[in-house]
Amino acid sequence: MMNYLLRALACLALFCVAAQAQLAVAVSPPKVIGQKAVVPLAMKNNFSDKIESARAAVFLLDEQGKMVGQATHWVIGGNQDRPGLAAGATNVFYFVVNNATHLPMTNLTTKVTFNRIVLEGSKLADVNKDVSVIQTAK
Repeated sequence: MMNYLLRALACLALFCVAAQAQLAVAVSPPKVIGQKAVVPLAMKNNFSDKIESARAAVFLLDEQGKMVGQATHWVIGGNQDRPGLAAGATNVFYFVVNNATHLPMTNLTTKVTFNRIVLEGSKLADVNKDVSVIQTAK
C-alpha cells in the first residue's frame, strides 16, 4: 500500500510540472537501508522524440548540507539491454546510492542533476533548459 501511495504521489507531482519541461522528474525522499539509499525518480518524456538515454547524478546531503553520498547512473537507456523512453511515456527509476559508512536514517535530502540526454537520432538535449526536477513531499 505504501509503495502504491508513493508512486501515486510521485506521478501527481510529475504531471504538475510536466507542462513546464521536456523531461519532468519527480524525486521521492530517499529510503535508507544500512549502507544504501534508494531514491525513486519518476520521469515523464514530454519531448516529441524518444529519449534514447539519459544520465543523472544524485547527491545525498545531511541536515547540515554536507554531502554523505553520491552516484551517477544511466536512468534511461544507456546500453543495449535497457530501452529508451518513448515520447509521452513515463517511467520510475530506483536510484541506488552506496556508501562505505552508515547513512543517517533521517533528515537526508537529495539533489539530482542530469548531465546528458540523448534523443532519437543522436540529438543532444539541453539539460539546463529541458529538464525540470522537483522534490516530492515526505
